[in-house]
Amino acid sequence: MKLKLLLPIICLLIFLGGCSASYKQLSKMENKEPKNFQEHLLSEYKKRASFEAEEMHDWNSAKLYSEKALKSLETDEIYPEEISYWKIPEENINEIKIAYDNLMTIYKDAKNIDPFNLARAISSLDCWSEQQEENWQTWDINSCKNDFLNAMHSIYEKISAEKDEQETVNKKNNNSEDETKDEVTIVTKNENKELMQIIYFDFDQFKLSEVSKDKIKKFLNNYGSIINEYLVVGHTDTKGTNKYNLSLSIKRAEVVKEILINNGIEQSNIKILGKGEESLAVDTPDDTKQPANRRVEIKKTN
Repeated sequence: MKLKLLLPIICLLIFLGGCSASYKQLSKMENKEPKNFQEHLLSEYKKRASFEAEEMHDWNSAKLYSEKALKSLETDEIYPEEISYWKIPEENINEIKIAYDNLMTIYKDAKNIDPFNLARAISSLDCWSEQQEENWQTWDINSCKNDFLNAMHSIYEKISAEKDEQETVNKKNNNSEDETKDEVTIVTKNENKELMQIIYFDFDQFKLSEVSKDKIKKFLNNYGSIINEYLVVGHTDTKGTNKYNLSLSIKRAEVVKEILINNGIEQSNIKILGKGEESLAVDTPDDTKQPANRRVEIKKTN
C-alpha cells in the first residue's frame, strides 16, 4: 500500500528532475545578441522557458521550451509542435491549425528573409497552443496569439518586398539588355514608394484580427491627416475558383472599409475594389495556398 502511494511521488520527482536539469542548463547560458536563426530560436525559447519556470511554475511547459532552446544549438530544423501534440478544445483548434499551416507554408522563405520573426512565430505558436490547451488565462492566450500574428505579418511584408525587389532587378536587367541590343532609350516612371498599408487574412477568411485592426488604426494616426481619399483593394491567393476568390476579395475590402468608417473616415472618401487572385504579391501556380497573397491594400488615391 505504501509503495502504491510512493510511486506517483517518485515519478513526479523524476519528472521534475528532468525539467530542472534542462532548464538549469539553459539558465546558465550567457545571454547574447542573436545573429542567426538558431540563436534567435535559442533566445525566444529561453524567454518562454524562464517565464513558465519563474513566473508560472509550470515545469511541464518550461521543460518543453528548455529542450527546444537547447536543441536549437544542434540544428536549425526547429518547428512548432504539431497540432496533435496538444489537447486543444475543439472550438479553438481550427484557428490554430490555420496558423500552423500558414507558418509551414512560408517557413523556408522566412528562414532566409526574416529569421528573427520566424523564430518569434515558431515559439509564439507553441505558446499560443500551450495556453489554449490550458484554456483559462485569456490574457496569455491573446498575448501569444498577437505575438504570432505580428511576427507572421512582418514576414509576409518582407516576402512581398523581396518579390518586388527581384522584379525591379529583373526589369533593370531586361532594360539594360534591350538598350544594348536595340539601342532604345527607356523612360522609367518615378520610383517613389506608394503610401500603403497591407492587412493580411487567414485562408478563406475575411475576419480581421485585433492585430490587423491595430495596424489600421496606427496607419490612420500616422497618415490620416494627409489622405483625403482611400482606395481599399482586396486580394486572395490562387486556391479556389476565380469567381469565389473575386467575391472573397471584395468581402475583405468591405470589412477593412468598415474599420476605416468606424475610425472616422467618411464613407464617400473610400472606394473599394476586389482583385481576386489577380496581382499576386508572390507568384504561385494555380490552386496554391500562399498567406502573403491573402491581403487588403489600403492606398492613398490623391
